[in-house]
Amino acid sequence: MPVQSRATTPLLKALLFFAALGVLASCASPPRQTSDAASPMQRPKPVVLAADASWKKLDTVAYRGKQDDLYFVTPEIGWYGNGAGKLYKTTDGGKRFVEQWNQPGTFVRALGFIDANNGFLGNVGTDYFPNVSDTQPLYRTRDGGATWLPITNVEGPTVKGICAIDIVKRSFIDSGVLRERTLVHAAGRVGGPAHLMRSLDGGETWKSIDLSAYTAMILDVKFFDEMNGIIAGASDSDTAKSNARIIATNDGGSTWRTVYQSTRPFEITWKLSFPKRDVGYVTVQKYNPDPKVTEHFVAKTIDGGKTWRELAVASDAADRAFGVAFITPEIGWIGSAKGGYQTTDGGASWKFVEMGRAVNKIRLLPTAEGFVGYAIGTEVRKLVNE
Repeated sequence: MPVQSRATTPLLKALLFFAALGVLASCASPPRQTSDAASPMQRPKPVVLAADASWKKLDTVAYRGKQDDLYFVTPEIGWYGNGAGKLYKTTDGGKRFVEQWNQPGTFVRALGFIDANNGFLGNVGTDYFPNVSDTQPLYRTRDGGATWLPITNVEGPTVKGICAIDIVKRSFIDSGVLRERTLVHAAGRVGGPAHLMRSLDGGETWKSIDLSAYTAMILDVKFFDEMNGIIAGASDSDTAKSNARIIATNDGGSTWRTVYQSTRPFEITWKLSFPKRDVGYVTVQKYNPDPKVTEHFVAKTIDGGKTWRELAVASDAADRAFGVAFITPEIGWIGSAKGGYQTTDGGASWKFVEMGRAVNKIRLLPTAEGFVGYAIGTEVRKLVNE
């Protein structure tokens, strides 16, 4: 019979030990996580952007204006919502969307799902957009979006509205057993005030934190683990006086520091994308009415958010950046008022691509053959790259 090496024998013993504890199933491939960028999973082949990849318009209900978020737990199952308080679901990769929820007065600003049943819906809140009467900032579903209940068990200051939801699954060892913890962060809002809602147990219990001392607005949030997180914000609630600002924490949100701030007025940040832990991007939104101010920027970090540098995207006084998503550190898209911009070299160069108008959120998901993308603005579009 084959002779085992001394290096192999301890490994086999360890595997047998964990199998006896019944945890090998937990150590297998984790559930696929959906975010604005690819989840950290092994892929069968390197990601390559197909030469004929393009964003195809899906058949959805017409809506006047920008729609703000969509979320997919698999390449086939996803949801999108809009400012009319409507939520739609697909189970066939966008071929057909069915209305699931209709609550006039609610502005569906942000979506996030743990799995196909458990998810969260953020409402922007009152006193910012017209026809919004709902003061409840956050809702939860446990049945795949069929029903939604307000989250009311929040310890801390009252939250005005939500603009972003971030969900992270983290593995930890509990008494020799590998388990998974789901972190949920919901934050807002545009125009202020700045509050962060935080759950370390998958949305069962919540605490809110007033971050007005660090940022005037919260437009997006990204946590890497329980302690380390990034927020896209702004220096002033008055856009004319504001600079784009990013703040970071390494103590679970107790304290924050500014890690990036633009030097131009009429700017705020908008959306974040981290295709890898150390590489991230944020869109810088420009509102300057001066037609001579034409440059648009994205800020990039290669050290996990500690430092950022600006990259020029386009020169167009009439355009404005919105969503951003990267499938790898090199391949990504920015949504804009006119359409979108694509890069394959990490933001060094960009080209305009048709993605619809006012593309506010972009979601990219790896597949066995490549990846698929979804984008939402005035329309819902799909990119198939296989």
